[in-house]
Amino acid sequence: MSSPYSQISPTADPGTAGGRWSAPPRFCIIGGMTSDALAALESMTEQQAGRWRDVLDRVAGMLPDGTVCVLVEGGGHAGAVAARLADHLTAAGRRCVRPRDGDPEITREPGAVAIGAGTGERARPPGEWDVVIRLRTRHAPEADTEQVADIVIDLNDTRWPVIRRVVPRLAGHDDWYVAESRAFFAPRAATWDARFGDDMPAYAAAVGEAAVPPGATVLDAGCGTGRALPALRAAVGPTGRVFGVDVTPEMLAVARTTGRAHRATLLVADARRLPFTGTRFDAVFAAGLVQHLPDPAAGLAELARVTRPGGELIVFHPSGRAALAARHGRTPRPDEPLAETRLVRLLASTGWHLKRYDDADHRFFALAVRR
Repeated sequence: MSSPYSQISPTADPGTAGGRWSAPPRFCIIGGMTSDALAALESMTEQQAGRWRDVLDRVAGMLPDGTVCVLVEGGGHAGAVAARLADHLTAAGRRCVRPRDGDPEITREPGAVAIGAGTGERARPPGEWDVVIRLRTRHAPEADTEQVADIVIDLNDTRWPVIRRVVPRLAGHDDWYVAESRAFFAPRAATWDARFGDDMPAYAAAVGEAAVPPGATVLDAGCGTGRALPALRAAVGPTGRVFGVDVTPEMLAVARTTGRAHRATLLVADARRLPFTGTRFDAVFAAGLVQHLPDPAAGLAELARVTRPGGELIVFHPSGRAALAARHGRTPRPDEPLAETRLVRLLASTGWHLKRYDDADHRFFALAVRR
């Protein structure tokens, strides 16, 4: 009986030729793919091709060994991305198979990676996909369906993919997080304030509401382009100190060139592994950070490690959870890190006590005290 798969054999290297990608490999399934997507994947610079290789390398490294069924879904790009992933795995020595069009079910082949593509294949086989990769695109934006995905890849720019979320069972030591965060924010740093600069009054209001005292030593964790730095500096006064850390050097460069870093110490650092010893901070300001960490509990524990007993943690976002979720085409969920019940548990388990919680339409504000 013939196999329900089409075997994928090694083909010529799909890398660059003269600084650009060659045409899609011969096993690429184009069905359901938009013409824009195909054109973008066929014409990339060497830097863009390198970004694709980095993402495919990381995804390949996350897949379990042995027999595994992988589904790539989202927008009109699933077929092309599945084909590129298959080619990448094949070049690395893993055997890949693709289900034949119209086949009603998938049969696992021992030792092979079976890669399906397209939302229509989710029901085939029901509940048996080992890894679901969701592509976030203009045609398939962030939505509730991402929550059942194991890997989420931002593909709004088809020439610059970025891994945005990985479930813990595939994430390993979270080494992907720093590189992918930089890949996401670095190209956006120069225009970040043009998009979100009008939020600065909301940052100042949050710092004022937290009543950061004069003379305090304060950390802005994940400070980005420094939108909270002027307000924090004004709050602590000439006898206080302000530190800002961010994982993306380009974001800190904007903070410096705009003058927001005046009288603040900026450091390139991962908020989950801070370059400080002891409990030196009286307050920590964390805007848009906690909900994006791969392990929010570990991140909150690290912030607690550097905060003195009685010190405060200000968790802030210039949009409330409902407004932010609606902007991304989804609804708020009770298991999100900033949902009140879950945040209470996260904080209590990491050395904090939630003192205030306000999830309004126009902003999110939570205040916790270091125990």
